[in-house]
Amino acid sequence: MFVLVDRNTNDNCMPVVQPILAELGNYDVIEVDPGEENKNIDFCIGVWKTMLDFGADRHSLLINLGGGVVTDMGGFAASTFKRGIDFIQIPTTLLSQVDASVGGKTGIDLDNYKNIIGTFTQPQAVFIASVFLKTLERRQLVSGFAEVIKHGLIFDGAYYNKVKNLDVSAITTEHVRHSVGVKNTVITQDPTEKGLRKILNFGHTIGHAIEGYSLLHDEHSLLHGEAIAVGMICEGYLSHKLNGLSLEELEDLITTLERILLIINLMILLIMNC
Repeated sequence: MFVLVDRNTNDNCMPVVQPILAELGNYDVIEVDPGEENKNIDFCIGVWKTMLDFGADRHSLLINLGGGVVTDMGGFAASTFKRGIDFIQIPTTLLSQVDASVGGKTGIDLDNYKNIIGTFTQPQAVFIASVFLKTLERRQLVSGFAEVIKHGLIFDGAYYNKVKNLDVSAITTEHVRHSVGVKNTVITQDPTEKGLRKILNFGHTIGHAIEGYSLLHDEHSLLHGEAIAVGMICEGYLSHKLNGLSLEELEDLITTLERILLIINLMILLIMNC
């Protein structure tokens, strides 16, 4: 049994799960550096080599304790090690709880192309605990809230209207449960993204390009949810111009995301005046 963590989750989240792990048996901890810039093949090789050094085999279990970087990369490492071993996701950020750890997508980045290498492999389980959210700074919570907003926009208008005026500090376990339910409903019908599951990519086509550029050029790069929020505005604008989204609906989307994520007004003005 192996537990993949980054420095932050090793310090702040491992103490929560250690008593449970101790009851299950012996385990080894594998630590990686935090941050999207480290979700790459080099760090993945490090995970594989460490597992080999500790005697991992096809009956091993990898527990991924962390945010989207850890669950994405850990899932990929497990799904490819010895042609696939079991893994469990324990997401510790709001973004990974409502989105990244659920659905069976694993992946790493290549030359700042987001998740360009990966697999569709379902974990044995996903365990979500709200206690981990108390370890997060507000910016991380806000980043995850962008995905909550996305779930409402693509699938549940009533839910969107309920959460769009919330402060991120008011997010509860029921909101997390609802978002996971939306994603689960979609992926159950289309597990490998042949059709319906593509709606979960709203904001991501442009957002991933923005995130990749930011990682490459900005010392303080955008978080995933921040980039996706900009992507949702851009794609909302295209929907308005090409596919019948009303100006009122577009303005509501922009107002909501601007309030929650404090997106740079200049970005919004540029989009609206294209």
